[in-house]
Amino acid sequence: MTKNFKLKEFECKGGCDMPLEVYENIIKLAGQLQFLRDYTGRPITINSAYRCPEHNAKVGGSRTSQHLLGKAADITIQSLKPAEVYALIEELIDMGHMLQGGLGLYEKKGFVHYDIRKTKARWNG
Repeated sequence: MTKNFKLKEFECKGGCDMPLEVYENIIKLAGQLQFLRDYTGRPITINSAYRCPEHNAKVGGSRTSQHLLGKAADITIQSLKPAEVYALIEELIDMGHMLQGGLGLYEKKGFVHYDIRKTKARWNG
């Protein structure tokens, strides 16, 4: 998919097939994450990306989750705390280097949610 990301990292952990329209969103999302990877020079781990409706329900995801559309990823970046990742993505969005979308800080769970929904949404989980 990109220099550092493989499609397998974005696939549903429930084992379902990824619809074509979701795949197209995943390509765009992967490009954003590749920019972030190149910018930081640090590996990014994708904890969750696309989720089919059944798997999304199983993990307690929202019925309107961007994960269902392949537009979201929950990530960690090596050697950075979630708050640092959140602040960095926010800065890169403000500078026009990354696409506007959703940004959620899950400090206790140890990850950041980033999505490419086009409208600004911010929250702490």
